[in-house]
Amino acid sequence: MNNTAIPNPQTAIKHPDLHLDALDNLWFQVSGTLCNIACDHCFISCSPRNHSFELMTLAEIRPHLEASREMGVKEYYFTGGEPFMNKEMLDILELTLQYGPATVLSNGMLITEKKARRLREIEAASHYSLELRISIDGYTEEMNDAIRGEGVFKKAMKGVQLLYAHGFLPIITVTKTWEDYEDEAVLDGFLNVLKSHGYARPRIKILPSLKLGKEVARSRGYDQYEMVTEEMLVDYDCSQFICANSRVVTNRGIYVCPILIESPSAHMGDTLAEATKSYELKEQACYTCYLYGAICSNFSSGKREA
Repeated sequence: MNNTAIPNPQTAIKHPDLHLDALDNLWFQVSGTLCNIACDHCFISCSPRNHSFELMTLAEIRPHLEASREMGVKEYYFTGGEPFMNKEMLDILELTLQYGPATVLSNGMLITEKKARRLREIEAASHYSLELRISIDGYTEEMNDAIRGEGVFKKAMKGVQLLYAHGFLPIITVTKTWEDYEDEAVLDGFLNVLKSHGYARPRIKILPSLKLGKEVARSRGYDQYEMVTEEMLVDYDCSQFICANSRVVTNRGIYVCPILIESPSAHMGDTLAEATKSYELKEQACYTCYLYGAICSNFSSGKREA
């Protein structure tokens, strides 16, 4: 009998450290893990009852904005959960746009006429731009609502229409849940349905699914060999990793990126100064960033405009 032990790939592989080149982008987990819906593919399992991370207040965010100015941050992102569940969200954006351009990642369902009008007023009063990213995961009610919940498609599309009517060009963010051979059909489907709702020049960003949280049950988790090694980074553009230029602020401290807030190893400290240290790419979600690059920023190879 051969008693030779099979090495554990998690321990046999040496994971690389990635240095923070510059803190260009600062994220805020502004609604924590609280969301008005509970999507079947959510990588941090956000829901109306998930209080793992809580809403952030304007008072909590203000000192981080001030610190970010001294560190040269160029852009700000607000995510959750659903950011517009935070009753201070508009005030937070008004303050943030004194520091730099901002983006809100939303499902669009809580956008009202009054809110869309106020968002336009806030941006008009600033020297900086305000972007809205709206998550829609299917170009039909059946396709979208199977993942995001009954009635979500209509409410999200209404939010898109209101934003467009008030001068915004929201980025429609779509998580890929279909097979590769369906790519063109799905993209054409999105373009057609958005144009039919009055969005003349749709902006679409396709995201890969992250095999974490609820996505594990919906499709699968990461294979044991899906991880980043030192050898994989030879001649690789490491700026494609979000952790090379970003950090995320939560009500529980600073984490390396918005994808890994549930990983204890991703906690970087309580201040931005503490969070500038390098990070070991040992989480398997890093493999998705390695494959697709810049998945969290507004613009990447996965975005298509028409």
